[in-house]
Amino acid sequence: MSIEAGKSSERRSQTQAMITELITERQQVWSLYCSVAGLEPFTPDKPVESLIQEFCQVLVDYISLGHFGIYQRITNGKERRSKVIKLAEAIYPSIAQATDLAIDFNDKYEKLSRTEILDSLPGDLSALGEQLATRIELEDQLIKTMVA
Repeated sequence: MSIEAGKSSERRSQTQAMITELITERQQVWSLYCSVAGLEPFTPDKPVESLIQEFCQVLVDYISLGHFGIYQRITNGKERRSKVIKLAEAIYPSIAQATDLAIDFNDKYEKLSRTEILDSLPGDLSALGEQLATRIELEDQLIKTMVA
């Protein structure tokens, strides 16, 4: 095997590991999202703060992995396949929008009191859920292209 073929194989192996980790974290985000959403009607006697904190941590980890792992790899020129690059360029604005909303959600909920959380959570979760669903659909397109 040539040196270039070995490097290509190593890059694909690293990409596959990032994709696997992204999917695992994404599943954790949805699981916790459903747990937080299941707290409705968000009554004060439920332990919402700790669950929100855990959700936000996993959300930020997931968002960061996508941004600093997969998308940064592409934007730094480490991806050579033009099909992957073109798709990434086309979907990145929507991915960035979902990223921004997730970061805003995290920043907001790390500062809110219990009462403020209970007042604003339903609407914020709904908006976040829509953005995450869109992001996941786009990520799946990119993943499918990357592993093809």
